[in-house]
Amino acid sequence: MRIILSALILLLNFSPLFAQDWAPKVREDVPLDSIRLSDPAILADKKTQTYYMTGTGGLLWESKDLRTWTGPYQVVETDPDSWMGPRPMIWAAELHQYQGKYYYFATFTNRDVVIDTVKGNAINRRASHVLVSDQPDGPYVPMEDDTYLPPDIPTLDGTFLVGEDGKPYMIYCEEWLINWNGTMEKIELKPDLSGTVGEGEVLFRASDSPWSKERDEDGNITPNKVTDGPWLFETQTGKLGMLWTSWAFDDYVQGVAYSESGTLDGPWVHQEELITPPNFGHGMLFRTFEGKLLMSVHSHKSVDGRYIRIPHLFEVDDSGDKIVVTGPYQP
Repeated sequence: MRIILSALILLLNFSPLFAQDWAPKVREDVPLDSIRLSDPAILADKKTQTYYMTGTGGLLWESKDLRTWTGPYQVVETDPDSWMGPRPMIWAAELHQYQGKYYYFATFTNRDVVIDTVKGNAINRRASHVLVSDQPDGPYVPMEDDTYLPPDIPTLDGTFLVGEDGKPYMIYCEEWLINWNGTMEKIELKPDLSGTVGEGEVLFRASDSPWSKERDEDGNITPNKVTDGPWLFETQTGKLGMLWTSWAFDDYVQGVAYSESGTLDGPWVHQEELITPPNFGHGMLFRTFEGKLLMSVHSHKSVDGRYIRIPHLFEVDDSGDKIVVTGPYQP
């Protein structure tokens, strides 16, 4: 148990890259497997016929063919006087195009502010937030609301979905460090995504999954506590599903859940089989300009006590009621 918790704490605190902190050296023709990036998310922008990849760290890569990439570029401009502070950490960034604009969903952490201490862990001010730009390559800047989610609760990995009711939503995680049973939640967004409406609602908890497990100090098998990396999708048959990531003992793993009602409210039923091999996770789906459905994930391994993460692409079949990963994608 202590080993797993140590690994998880390292996972949540690796790679301290900050917004407005440094100017990266731009490289050209970089193969995907030569990039070190956690939580890779790819936007296929039809207007520019360019793939834009972001993730943890707040930087952006560009590609015309998914084979080689140019970057990284600094694309985020946060407000130093906001709750984020002058140098927020940025995790799990995603780009979404909606109603003629581009939106940057990400987790921002102010390490100078502690909101709580639970079981000896000091919890920093951390929350999912949304920035906006007129262009896919930024700059992405703040909008109307200073705060999207409660300031006394650490939240992360916010993603985007237009619900069956036509309203925009953020789906995000309440971090396990504060509740020791991480949640997956939804909250309605304003029509222009400039803030939130109402309060968050729990969709499911980490303990609801049949595959996210760990051992306690006595060796008993118990549910894992982590909810991480939601991504919503709909199969060609209209089935609403969600990718999400947790741990199965010492392995970082990704599963999938499906909504029985076809709506965000669920109930969400978790597929017992993992959707990707062990130590691949935090996935998302996108279509190439040729119409092929791909999953972007990162591999996860520890080398000399340091986590190494590399983006990977898998081909996905969504023709049935459940998605199937058919194998690695070679551009």
